[in-house]
Amino acid sequence: MARRLRFNGTGSGEGGCPAVHEDLDSGEVVVHGPPLTDPDDVAQLRHLSPGETAIVVPRELLVDFGPKEVIRVPRIIDLAAFGRLFENFKHTAWRLETRCRYASDEATDTYAQFLRGESPSWDMETAWSTTIRQKTSGGATVGRVRVVDSRPTPGQRYLMAHTEKNIALGEEIRNLWRADAERLRLPTEDFWIFDSRLVAVLNFDEGDNLLDVELVTEPVEVNRYAQVRDTAWHYAVSCGTFAAALAAAEQQ
Repeated sequence: MARRLRFNGTGSGEGGCPAVHEDLDSGEVVVHGPPLTDPDDVAQLRHLSPGETAIVVPRELLVDFGPKEVIRVPRIIDLAAFGRLFENFKHTAWRLETRCRYASDEATDTYAQFLRGESPSWDMETAWSTTIRQKTSGGATVGRVRVVDSRPTPGQRYLMAHTEKNIALGEEIRNLWRADAERLRLPTEDFWIFDSRLVAVLNFDEGDNLLDVELVTEPVEVNRYAQVRDTAWHYAVSCGTFAAALAAAEQQ
């Protein structure tokens, strides 16, 4: 079975080798780069077993993109602290939404209206709405990419309808097919990134309820999530274009 490898980073400005990857299951680190080939150099190496190849990488590659701890201890914050992140960010807040459903959505009156085929009556004066509207009207950017299955789930269709409210609050929304997300090797994590300096990874239970949030502030890790954001935003399409393409496909 193939490993689940995550690209941590490269020291090359052109995207080539050397680079560091991490096994998401075992925690092992995979490093690749140019091999050490000079026989006199190889002869100085200790414990080089048959079949092993020595490689040479810049020291800063391991410092920048290698693990900093033997066992990483996540920093968990509660939902109240998570909410304050939206009050305190200055410039940008961006989310990758990857799940098929969210239990919190299904508990709302607007979700019931949507299932009945009615136009949801969005409440534009909730605390969340007020915060986001104040941020975007003040010049901050709030954006999302929503991953959608080839056969959108009811929860995903509801979020497509909810885009109407998001846009009214000043958010920028794009959609991306799950097949494209997988091809691009985007993570399955659902997360927010604030001001390109901290990441909030959302933790859900088996019932799709949001439990708590892991806060990530290590610069190298934040940079990795920023790369995910840039990739997802580049390949996703506007919500209007996506909805039109979906409607056309379903009419065939």
